[in-house]
Amino acid sequence: MSHLSVAKFGGTSVANYAAMQSCAKIVMADPNTRVVILSASAGVTNLLVALANGCEKEERESLVNQVRQIQYNILNELKNAAVLREEIDRLLDNIESLSDAASLATSPALIDEIISHGEMMSTLIFVEVLRELGANSTWVDVRTLVATNDNYGKAAPNDELTQQNCDRVLKPLIERGDLVITQGFIGRAPNGKTTTLGRGGSDYSAALIAEVLKADDVLIWTDVAGIYTTDPRIAPAAQKIDTMSFAEAAEMATFGAKVLHPATLLPAVRSNIPVYVGSSKAPEQGGTWVTRDPQPRPLFRAIALRRDQTLLTLSSLSMLHAQGFLANVFNILAKYKISVDTITTSEVSVALTLDKTGSASSGAELLSNELLAELSETSSVKVDTGLSLVALIGNDLHVAAGVAKRLFGTIAEYNVRMISYGASTNNICLLVQSEHADEVVRKLHQELFE
Repeated sequence: MSHLSVAKFGGTSVANYAAMQSCAKIVMADPNTRVVILSASAGVTNLLVALANGCEKEERESLVNQVRQIQYNILNELKNAAVLREEIDRLLDNIESLSDAASLATSPALIDEIISHGEMMSTLIFVEVLRELGANSTWVDVRTLVATNDNYGKAAPNDELTQQNCDRVLKPLIERGDLVITQGFIGRAPNGKTTTLGRGGSDYSAALIAEVLKADDVLIWTDVAGIYTTDPRIAPAAQKIDTMSFAEAAEMATFGAKVLHPATLLPAVRSNIPVYVGSSKAPEQGGTWVTRDPQPRPLFRAIALRRDQTLLTLSSLSMLHAQGFLANVFNILAKYKISVDTITTSEVSVALTLDKTGSASSGAELLSNELLAELSETSSVKVDTGLSLVALIGNDLHVAAGVAKRLFGTIAEYNVRMISYGASTNNICLLVQSEHADEVVRKLHQELFE
């Protein structure tokens, strides 16, 4: 095949029967799309996470029924769902028995096993939706493709094994002309157990499989027609960006734009695979292409907002002219699998925000009592919440004159709790009170983009 596309559809794109039909028509209209990766139907993963973390019998029954209802609402629209309904019921029974086990004692491996059922159900249903529209497809269990380590909740793929699996299982199907439907977000550990790649990992799955197949592009179909200069719900005058660089998109994704999962871009950047973001609900509206070197490259590209930030301030006189203090702090954070986001330092203190986008699928609390106790042995610890991170994304921001004056002049009336400026050519980050975050974004957008 001269051109090979890997398409991924998010949860809202497969939320119900009508949405699945729209996705099926997009796939059928594009003969280049040979591999389709799906998320769970919207709402299902959150319900499964609640079940996986353990709850009382009455709540379990309610949550399982909510999952059942989401899937049945789609099944009831299908003309010939009898065989499929048996398979979905089997998976729902499985969820029920696994969540009973989780209510007694849960574990990261059990959590991943439960959560993975959402993608299993959505892909099985999607194959039948395609069949009813006259398109044959082949369902593949992604666990036979994506090999990972056993870091449940945020597993890292084994690229070499994944390549071997795809060469053995996937490539022959594509060469035969099959349309392959598989799951995002999940993989398999060396011991055979199911793993997940962290919240939002379906995008990563798509880019990973595109890389091993040497695909020409990755098509991310979501509920918005591309990437905008900021969230249109905050600033209605936000404009769609036609093309942007991998670096810009990675900054946007990392700092709160929910269109792309940050890790998505790693395989795409490595192999220079263009990524397209478009709306499955309105494909005719076009979208945004993310490529290595788009032109033009404006000074200001977009504004991203990440809410619910935690600021950790560590103070100690032993930092003064000492070696190894920061190394010790970062070793403790690494031990508890915490990624640091932005950071500023003074002679006797260091302030840092924590990266929630890299957290595990289970949504477990980042700052455990054990972590805080260990940090308290090195310094006094202060935790601030109720903060939001506003990131200005652009190009060569660190060498352009007058950027800081324009920025801080625009938002002079708001308190800025922390500034991260100069470490990246592509972003300036401001930590502000959450109640002012939307106003800060609106004012900056008005000044820089309108």
